[in-house]
Amino acid sequence: MNAKGSERLVYLDNNATTPMMREARKALAETLLDGNASSMYGLGRKSKAFVEDARKGFAELLGCDSDEVIFTSGATESNDTVLNIAKRLIREKGGGRIVSSSIEHPSIIETLKHLKNEEGIDYALCPVDQGGMLRIDALEKELKKGDVVLTTVMAANNETGVIQPIGEACALAHECKSLFHTDATQILGKSEFGFAEGGFDYASCSAHKFYGPKGVGALVVKKGVPFFPFLTGGHQEDGKRSGTYNSTSVYAAGIAARIANADRKKEAGRLGRLRDYLRKGLMKKVPDISFNGDDKHLVPNTLNVSFRNVEGESILLMLDFDGICVSTGSACATGSLEPSYVLLASGKPIEDAHSSIRFSLGRENTKKDIDYVLEKLPPIIERLRQISTRGRK
Repeated sequence: MNAKGSERLVYLDNNATTPMMREARKALAETLLDGNASSMYGLGRKSKAFVEDARKGFAELLGCDSDEVIFTSGATESNDTVLNIAKRLIREKGGGRIVSSSIEHPSIIETLKHLKNEEGIDYALCPVDQGGMLRIDALEKELKKGDVVLTTVMAANNETGVIQPIGEACALAHECKSLFHTDATQILGKSEFGFAEGGFDYASCSAHKFYGPKGVGALVVKKGVPFFPFLTGGHQEDGKRSGTYNSTSVYAAGIAARIANADRKKEAGRLGRLRDYLRKGLMKKVPDISFNGDDKHLVPNTLNVSFRNVEGESILLMLDFDGICVSTGSACATGSLEPSYVLLASGKPIEDAHSSIRFSLGRENTKKDIDYVLEKLPPIIERLRQISTRGRK
């Protein structure tokens, strides 16, 4: 039920989190695994078997071997684990740096800041072009300065949906003797991704971004690359990640992973058509807007729009009254009134960054949902512009 008491709800914030798919919900409800997956008796072995089945599902989605999948609580933990591996390597070497991009998720950028401030670990953030894509020339220049232990570049940006050139970035990193990590959270189930094919050393993901349960994710680690556990004290995951398995949620996440992988091409086409329909409708019905991100390299579900002379937060709140859920940026940065650092890094004016809205579509959205948005949004923008001091002539 929305803020007006209506039953109409249009959820367009799937880059923040996705509603759990029916099959995963059913697994949670019907497959209650009481046994500890680390125990040797029958109930424990049953739980362990479900965990291992889920591991195969993740491997299918990520394009890796199942024994390269380490279950975690999500991408934030996975990202922290990789950055702490880099810290350990830098300490052992007596020096070294981490290289990333200026548009990474806060779980990367804020952790890099922490490592710099608290541990003295040096890092560099490479710029992106006006379309929000990593500048490979800048990355190459930074890598050729030498002493880079780890390069980390996201596969697709959570705010703009721009797919990053991770294959090229990985090849450059390896050429310069750097390990390579990618946060694959926003690309899985939307666009093609292959861990082994890309030659990556590490990759992170969260199940709740592909219609699985929250609190489950994975870190993929290529055989033979350095690894040090982030959470210690137990033997789970072959000693690579301690903590009792949430076996039922892991199993449900594995089901979601398999379905997301099987449905990817069909669903990507459907979502791309819906997104383009929304884009065309906005261009027709709302003047003075601009679209953020290189439209030739986007995941199919994401549309980031700046509505000039209107605050994004005001748009979000008024849409919420009509039961429409959208975002002004990363869900992990909400609570901040600062403009999107991702859009600012792409060279957008601060006014456009403040006025941006992210629409991120999902498997439950239909054309009727988009029609509803196109009915409700234009008068909201018109009304807000009328009362905005920046919109007055």
